[in-house]
This record gives sequence, structure tokens and C-alpha cells, in this order.
Amino acid sequence: MKKYLLGALAFWLSFSAVEAQQVAELTMKEALEYALENNPTTKNARLELLISKATVKETTAQGLPQVTGSYNLDYNPKIPVVFLPNQPPFGDPTNPSDVLPARFGVSYSSGLGVNVTQMIFDGSFFVGLRAAKTLQELTGKDLQKAENDVVENVKKAYFGVLVNQERIRLAVANMSRIDTLLKETKALNEAGFAEKIDVSRIQVQRNNIYTQVQRSQTALEISKQILKVQMGMPLEYDLVLSETLKELNTEEDLSKLLVEEGAERIEIQQISTQLELTGLDLKNNHAQYMPKINLVGNARRSGAGNEWGTVFSSDNWFGSSLIGVSMSVPIFDGFAKAARIQKNRVQINQLENQRMFLKETFKNELYTAKANLKNDLSILDVQKENLKLAEEVYQIARIKYNEGIGSNLEVVEADASLIEAEINYLGALYDGLISKVNLEKALGLLKTDLTN
Repeated sequence: MKKYLLGALAFWLSFSAVEAQQVAELTMKEALEYALENNPTTKNARLELLISKATVKETTAQGLPQVTGSYNLDYNPKIPVVFLPNQPPFGDPTNPSDVLPARFGVSYSSGLGVNVTQMIFDGSFFVGLRAAKTLQELTGKDLQKAENDVVENVKKAYFGVLVNQERIRLAVANMSRIDTLLKETKALNEAGFAEKIDVSRIQVQRNNIYTQVQRSQTALEISKQILKVQMGMPLEYDLVLSETLKELNTEEDLSKLLVEEGAERIEIQQISTQLELTGLDLKNNHAQYMPKINLVGNARRSGAGNEWGTVFSSDNWFGSSLIGVSMSVPIFDGFAKAARIQKNRVQINQLENQRMFLKETFKNELYTAKANLKNDLSILDVQKENLKLAEEVYQIARIKYNEGIGSNLEVVEADASLIEAEINYLGALYDGLISKVNLEKALGLLKTDLTN
């Protein structure tokens, strides 16, 4: 956590000079560090960890001495009557009733005391203390899971921005290329060497490319907003990504990823910890059958008087104290503990089944992720080759047209094929990036780039 705080501080300092323009320039690593610190999901997970730490302290406190103080000041407007039998030798022959009313007490009474209770033995306490510490471990794993999810989402969003930036770069290049062709064709038309339909055909192509540029710009802005939401960054800031797709996805890194064995998934660790918690709950229910023993003690000073001025007189105050041991033994609870024990055993079976299912699921997920990445890389190579060929075809069509041995239609069709090849290439590139993140998740390596 300290590392993330320092990383976030360094990040804020890095763009504090341009904060007035609300621009944040950051790398992938800086984006991830910022997201881990500011994303609401991870923030709440850290708060939950603090709650679990407080729960451990709360549970520990139950085994420490419990001390309470008490004070009372009472006034009896009428002292209660106690009835005694009107019989010899204490009877009153002059009273015809068979009982005699007597008042035992005074008008004012006061007392000051301290009570102490110390647990000697309670099986539930020791099991509960272990359970509280295990709960803290579980919330720590929940935090790791939340961080993994944030890293996954931020990486995918970050790649989405980079791909849209690349899409705009290609679209602008297409626009520049078609504008040059349109200008030349108009000049040829004015000179009588090209028909009006040739100009119109290129103008249609130019309008289509302009629409593509506008859509790409909108997609870029949307992808930036998505990235800021995933990072927990205010939407007012503009993002400038300082890395390229090539820098983040070298062939060497991809090759290493495909042969990685990976680590145990955090989801499996969560289930294992939940199993431990349920086992402790089972032990706690067994411990309910054992007696509970406490050491008790108290000290008290009491005073009384018939008048307000005498109730606090030292002559009317007397002390008392008590030290003892108390024990409570459960005898019969209507089989409630037995039912809870049975429920715990069923829950343990459920968690074991879930853990086994998750292990098999993650094996399949790992196999699928590696297969998808291999397939996407293969498709990417094909689309990269197609893009290169489309560029060559366009250049040849353009040369032929300029030399008068090719038609305007060939150039327009070659340009459309080039644009289609660019779109297919970018789609294959994005699919490959997403497959890479999915494989990192399947391998349990989403956060390794933060520890390097």
C-alpha cells in the first residue's frame, strides 16, 4: 500500500505543473498505480481490510478484563412496607389485625462500586480469535482480487485508447492521400484529361474517409473517458498516453507469456480461506457444548440517611467486596447447535466442490487464453501482410494512373482496399491486445508489471 501511495504521489507531482490545463500525461504503469490508489473498488476493499483489522482487536478485547463502574443515588418518598405476623412474642395485642406493617429503610441511599470480570475459559473465544484473523486474511485476498480486476480493466481501456489513436493516425494519412489525389484529378479534369465522374468518384471516397476520421475522433474521446472512469480520475482531465503499442507489446514479451506456467489464481486462495473460515465456524459450534468459566469480583461502598445532609456522612458509609468464580454449562438448546454443525458440514462440501470446479475452469481458461493469443497473433501477421500488400497495390495503381495507363477507378478501388486492410489490421491488433490481457489474467500475472 505504501508503494502505491508513493507512486500516486509521484504521479500527481509529475503533472502538477500542467494542472491548470487539466492535462495528465502518463505511462501504462503510472495509470495502473493511479487506478489502484483511486478506483472506488480498491478504495472500498482497503477500507474493508481496515474493518477486519478492527474486528481482530474487538475480538481480542473480549479475552481481556472487563471493568465497569457504577453509582446510584436514590430517594424514597415513601419507604416500602413489610408485613410481619402479629404473633407473640413480637405481636401487638392492641392491634386487632393478624399482621403488623413495618417500614425497613431510609429516605436516602447512595452507592459507588466497581465490577471486574475476567474470562478464564471459553472455547468460542479462542476459535473466534482465529476466525477474526482468518477474516483479515480473506479481506486481504479480496483486496488483491479487486486490484486484479482494476488492472485488467485499466489495461484493456488503455489499449483501447492507443488503438483509437492509431486509427486516427491512419485515417488522417488516408485523408491526406485522398486530398492529394482529388486535387490532381480536379486539375486533370480542368485540363480535359479526366472526366467529371472521376472527380466525383474520388470526392465520394474523400467524404467516406472524412466520416471515418470523425468517428475515430469520437471513439478516441469515448475510450479516454472509459479509461478515466476505470482509473478513478476526474473526467475534467485530458489524458495523454506517453507510450506506443509497439513499446508495450514486444514480440519477446509475447513469446515469454505463451510459455509461462503462471501462479495460483487469487480466486482459488479466496475459496481456500473461506473453507478455513467455515471450518472455524464448525469448531466454534462444537465449542458451544463446553462450559464457560469466568472470574468475577466487585467492590462497593454504600451509604444512607433519613435526611439529605446525612446521606454523605462518612459515618453512614460502609464497604463490601466479593471475589468468585462463575461457570455456565449448556444442557439443552433444542438441537440448535447440532443443526448449525450440520449446516457447516454442508457448506464445507459446497466450498470444496466450488474450489474443484474453479481449478478445472481456470485450466480451461488458461488453455483457451493461450490458444486465442496464438490465433490472434497469427491473424495479426496475416493482416499486417495484407496491409503491406494493399499499400503496394495502391502505389502501383497510383503510378499507372499518373502515367496514363491505369484508370481512376483502379486508384479508388485500391484506396478502398487499403482502408479496409487498415481497419482489419487495427481490429486484429486490438483483439491480440485483449487476448494478451486475458492470458495474463489466466496466468495470475496481471500485476507483475507493477513489481518489476
